[in-house]
Amino acid sequence: MPQHNLIYSTAAATSAITLGGRVLFAETPVPGVPASAPKRKIKLGLIGCGFRGQWLINQFFKPHGGYEIHALADYFPGIVKNTGRKLKVPASRCFSGLSGYKRLLDTKPDAVAIIAVPHFHPQMAADAIAAGIHVYLAKPVAVDAPGCLSVGETGKLATEKKLCMLVDFQTRSSEFYMEAIKRVHAGAIGAPVFGEGYYHAYPNRHSNGKPSPEERLRNWNFHVALSGDMINEQNIHTLDVMNWGFNGVPPLHAFGTCGRKVRNIHVGDCNDYYTLHFQYPDKAGVTFSGRQFNAYGTLPEGIVFRLFGTKGTLETSYSGKVLLRADEKNFYLGGRTTDIYSKGVVENVATFYRSIVNGDYSNPTVAPSVNSNLLCILGRNAATTGKFVTWAEVLSDTNRLDGQLQGLKD
Repeated sequence: MPQHNLIYSTAAATSAITLGGRVLFAETPVPGVPASAPKRKIKLGLIGCGFRGQWLINQFFKPHGGYEIHALADYFPGIVKNTGRKLKVPASRCFSGLSGYKRLLDTKPDAVAIIAVPHFHPQMAADAIAAGIHVYLAKPVAVDAPGCLSVGETGKLATEKKLCMLVDFQTRSSEFYMEAIKRVHAGAIGAPVFGEGYYHAYPNRHSNGKPSPEERLRNWNFHVALSGDMINEQNIHTLDVMNWGFNGVPPLHAFGTCGRKVRNIHVGDCNDYYTLHFQYPDKAGVTFSGRQFNAYGTLPEGIVFRLFGTKGTLETSYSGKVLLRADEKNFYLGGRTTDIYSKGVVENVATFYRSIVNGDYSNPTVAPSVNSNLLCILGRNAATTGKFVTWAEVLSDTNRLDGQLQGLKD
């Protein structure tokens, strides 16, 4: 297990997902909560009270009706205090500092939603499961290979301890993605020939305070050691669909390049573009590109993965269209995924609740999420070193990214 005994926070850096200037999630009411009354209330602790953490609680967990917001933790005292006031959580159950999440666990919630800086995910999830608490975990699950493998072991331990652990990927709960990829796995497009994927987006927002350990934490998604870089924190949506399309079979190796050529701010060390080639068995290759800068309206924009087979083609687009192009027998019209983010979270929150109250501890989202995260690290290692990196090398990688958390309050 990782040895960081630290919390992270999502105080100011988390922003809405935007594609081509369109906001894919915002603080607006979301339909689709259960019509029937939940069986019982689950005491939920929120770890990470920034924009996204508050949004998930207000728009999904509370409207579900089966959750009671029991305790809060965030590094920044002001953030957790204000969130506690809004959610009517007593000050005695609102905690700040790097170890605030541990004090939250001591209050014995039934479950926690970990919506925090990815660097801290492995240790926080491990500590929660060790304490006998169910875990709802935001992606990415980790920023390095040891962290990913730790989360995988935590998921296995959760099942052994009869606890639930769910990783929040929206595509994997989308009816159109599920049906299309189910058909791919059944042979609808034949054997994979090659694929292409991309995640082209605008730059993230950042805060402009004076350099300090706390300002670094606020701008976590601009620091590789805290976010895992753009390929890990953002592009993982595309690479998860790639992993899913190949039914979890990993690539043999990857090579490519990345850089920071457009971003003109002096914050962090993340790149602003990636171009990669993933080589799968049977000479099935996949090209991938990601950018995080203004392309002035040029196409493509969005989160897209296509897989070309010997008998047809899978087309997927997050907030776009999902379908199979094949012969009459295997053609699948699919549908539009314009509301995929909100619908996906609604379903994941409901699935987490059902799993807990019905005693379903199979935790099927953990292993594929770990593999998708490892794909991102494979791509990052290949691009940053300029070398061929094999899947076996990633699995044996013991490098832990140093969060450089000196100067932060415990």
